[in-house]
Amino acid sequence: MKITICGSIKFANKLVEIYHKLEKLGHQPMMHEEMFNIADGSAKKLIQEAKENHGATKRKYNFIKIWHEIIVSGNAILVCNFTKNNIENYIGGNTLMEIGFAHVHDKKVFLLNSVPEKVNYTDEINVMVDKVIDGDLTKIF
Repeated sequence: MKITICGSIKFANKLVEIYHKLEKLGHQPMMHEEMFNIADGSAKKLIQEAKENHGATKRKYNFIKIWHEIIVSGNAILVCNFTKNNIENYIGGNTLMEIGFAHVHDKKVFLLNSVPEKVNYTDEINVMVDKVIDGDLTKIF
């Protein structure tokens, strides 16, 4: 299955790790190429720009449109939601949009961890998610 990996760039290392695990399970994982560079530290300029002005960096590197294209070209997305900003299983604005992109294009939506309880859009996430896999990549069908 062609699976787009979504999640915060703060967790780029974990996303790359999950990418390789999905490959070993026979899937075709996909994500923005810069995630590999962010994870290994070679995207120093991008990382610094994101720290200074996250929104402008997303625009400059075309993150939202590129993620949309990747999502549309696949069969499913895997939302890698970890604890961030003291919110367990955090899903931020960009990732919420990515879930929406997948949903309206009839792609399966998998959550790595349960739906966050401390966000104002829990209902919207629940409507669009097909399956919570509780950290078990073998539950992706």
